Amino acid sequence: MTDPSAPVQEQTLSGSPAVWRRVVAIARNAFLEAVRDRVLYNLVLFVLLLIAGAIFLGELSDGQERKIIVDLGLSTMLLFGVFISIFVGVGLVYKEIERRTVYAIFSKPVSRGEFLVGKYLGLCLTLLVNVVVMGAGVSLALLYARRGGDSLALTIWPAIFLIYLELMILTGVALLFSSFSSPALSALLTFLVFIIGHFSTDLKNLASTMESVVGRGLFNALYYLLPNLNNYSYITPAAHGQVPLGSNVLLAILYAAVYIAITIAAATLVLGRRNFK
Repeated sequence: MTDPSAPVQEQTLSGSPAVWRRVVAIARNAFLEAVRDRVLYNLVLFVLLLIAGAIFLGELSDGQERKIIVDLGLSTMLLFGVFISIFVGVGLVYKEIERRTVYAIFSKPVSRGEFLVGKYLGLCLTLLVNVVVMGAGVSLALLYARRGGDSLALTIWPAIFLIYLELMILTGVALLFSSFSSPALSALLTFLVFIIGHFSTDLKNLASTMESVVGRGLFNALYYLLPNLNNYSYITPAAHGQVPLGSNVLLAILYAAVYIAITIAAATLVLGRRNFK
């Protein structure tokens, strides 16, 4: 019988079909577990209610109903997507440790990298379902407000895609913190990353104005280490019918892919050094 406290021989993710079958199995279980959590359904319901409220507020305004629906709908989508990423993401590893199911998982031919990638993909799939439902709700609200066709119901989807990329980055950050910290501290740190990430340009500007070498180095380090989430903030332009340039979307995808890969690799390295007893 395998000793659960014994060190596990790490495997690297490769193109082996067996490796990806294990990753897909872990991702499916993570998705089903998240779907069974009624909080997710309540969040979606609450978002749809807020969208209905946006329609009501829009009807009270003078020709601004479309802008209000998009602003409130996409902002609410981002906010609750962040809550899902944080509060579900920080528990992906911790819950397995608390339930001691991690011993059974790692006693099988499953590397810690496969475990983390599977958990990450499962939560990203959950977020995708929620974002699509919320986005469909905003589009339907726009169609209802105009009593028919509205081009804005389609042009908001690039902005919704950028929101989803931002949530994927935040999920990777939450997974990294959860690999070595408690859920409460991980949630706090991830939320701080979300807040600071939207002011990353200000960090660089602040660093350039500081006389202290230490302070300048600290803020420059924060600027390069923390994700620049300004790349994914397109809610206000979307409310005015603007669509992001294709080159900007491609750069946002590339940046997200690199940052997510780094966070998952770091989480794998940290988790690989933990001895579960």
